[in-house]
Amino acid sequence: MKAEYSENEYFQLSALQHFLFCKRQCALIHLEQIWVENRFTAEGRDMHERVDRGDQVDRGKVRIEYGLNLKSRALGLTGKADVVEFHLDPTVKNRWIPFPVEYKRGKPKKDDSDKVQLCAQAVCLEEMLDIQVEQGALFYGKIRRRLDVKFDLSLRNITQKTSDAFHEMMNSGVTPPPRYEKKCDTCSFFSVCMPRTIGKKRKVGTWLKQIVQMDGCQEEQG
Repeated sequence: MKAEYSENEYFQLSALQHFLFCKRQCALIHLEQIWVENRFTAEGRDMHERVDRGDQVDRGKVRIEYGLNLKSRALGLTGKADVVEFHLDPTVKNRWIPFPVEYKRGKPKKDDSDKVQLCAQAVCLEEMLDIQVEQGALFYGKIRRRLDVKFDLSLRNITQKTSDAFHEMMNSGVTPPPRYEKKCDTCSFFSVCMPRTIGKKRKVGTWLKQIVQMDGCQEEQG
């Protein structure tokens, strides 16, 4: 675990969710700077954009902030929170407790990727506001339900370890080799990643450049 990251080492907070879902997909996005969209990613982007357009809301004992900028030295991450609710603390006068809410297009996942992303937001809020954030929530559009998430020690440890492992991958500059799984079939990167065909040590960016060069040679010969 690194004690603290400098600002030039910061990466996007959303990378943690990508990293836990698929390390190769994460490297394609954040290391090789490749992005491929399908219907699912487009729907997710639209949902986030609708949420980010919200204005500050004051409901007496609850204040709501949309698109709040976040950063953490401990995690070496920066990003935006979809929604942060500030709940008035009944035990301390004029004290507001942050409650981050992350919006997701689909349904709850079997892994901890969404919870880790939300926990990272909590860590950012704790550093920025010097206050303990004990829980938040994930809203899933497909089931139209909000699930509360407790930021216990176990989840916090997973979040820190995930961030450190992600930074190690980025510093290595190496994209993990493909490994086909059932979830690959619905991934927007399937045609680029080619988990069944690309050699284990080849970067997708390099492979794409070779394809373009081959096309150019064919045009010249034609």
